[in-house]
Amino acid sequence: MDLSFLEQELQTLQSHNLYRSLKEMASPQAKKIVLNGKQVLNFCSNNYLGLADDERIKRAAVTAINEDGFGSGASRLVCGTMSEHVKLEKKLAGFKRTEGALVFSSGYMANTGIISALVGREDVVFSDKLNHASIVDGIILSRAQLKRYAHNDMQALEGAFKTCGPCKKRLIVTDTVFSMDGDVAPLKDIVQLASRYGAMVMVDEAHAFGVLGEHGSGLIEQEGLGDQVDVQMGTLSKAAGCFGAYVCGPKVLCDYLINHSRSFIYTTAMPPACAAAASMAVDIIGQDKQRRRQVLANADYLRRGLKKSGFDTMNSTTPIVPILFKDSLKALEASKRLLEQGVFVQAIRPPTVPVNTARLRATVMATHTQEDLDLFLDCIKEL
Repeated sequence: MDLSFLEQELQTLQSHNLYRSLKEMASPQAKKIVLNGKQVLNFCSNNYLGLADDERIKRAAVTAINEDGFGSGASRLVCGTMSEHVKLEKKLAGFKRTEGALVFSSGYMANTGIISALVGREDVVFSDKLNHASIVDGIILSRAQLKRYAHNDMQALEGAFKTCGPCKKRLIVTDTVFSMDGDVAPLKDIVQLASRYGAMVMVDEAHAFGVLGEHGSGLIEQEGLGDQVDVQMGTLSKAAGCFGAYVCGPKVLCDYLINHSRSFIYTTAMPPACAAAASMAVDIIGQDKQRRRQVLANADYLRRGLKKSGFDTMNSTTPIVPILFKDSLKALEASKRLLEQGVFVQAIRPPTVPVNTARLRATVMATHTQEDLDLFLDCIKEL
């Protein structure tokens, strides 16, 4: 077969400044990393609390390897459910104050598996226009009717309900923290509309887990809506510094997904060492409020400095701080020039973000110092 079309497509991407490639790190994930043989400040990791290289988490993983080996050997429904998986699920349910929890191997697998199991052809899903790609793909797999509403626009969401025809089930799905904009969903308003129009609510807490809330369990906790959100999904690979994802909610929801979620049923269980590491991370998050305070304070400091220099940080209120350039080439050039000065922050371009909204996606960690933040600000001012 002639595969020349692949090269043609890649050349098209390059001509539009949309070509992407991989960058190799040769160090642990931390505030300072070694990239292409050079140590640089890392301002594009989701390791918000700096736990990815935490000694306690590493020890938990090593202990589990010594006791349980590394591979889990099978899917959860065959013989892959190991003690560390059960321990993690009990811990997550307690942390999120729900009846049950179920662990998935990744956030992408969780969203595609949950949504496609809950709704089908005769149902309607209402989805924020800026929801993560995994949510969009889950809706596509479900074959439910998709109604996208303008980002965080509650009038548009209610309008979608009013124009919705007959259906069996209605589901609203939203990120709680939007991964490219750094703003939060108006969750109280969403819950009220769901109650008014008889819809289920599912949220993706990937970028809120460990960062928001009194105990760090997310925006649901911060807004006091724990008993009003039907499906609580999140990841263990960002603030928790580990790997995997979860869904929390009523026990009947977890039992249903065990029997119906294809991405849970037909995949090998996560290694027990990953589950043990995540259990330790949940303990740390619950006990260490200072890390959450520090990462949010660092983000506020960076935003103030950027705005003072005339940069547009959009509506960010979280550790995700977009720096809007609009033009993809300008965003790429800014990223390149910052890297030359020892600051690593990636340019984000379509299709990850809408056309004409290319940006630098800066993220801060609890481990960044004021000196680190000032260096970033000094470097970007020169742009």
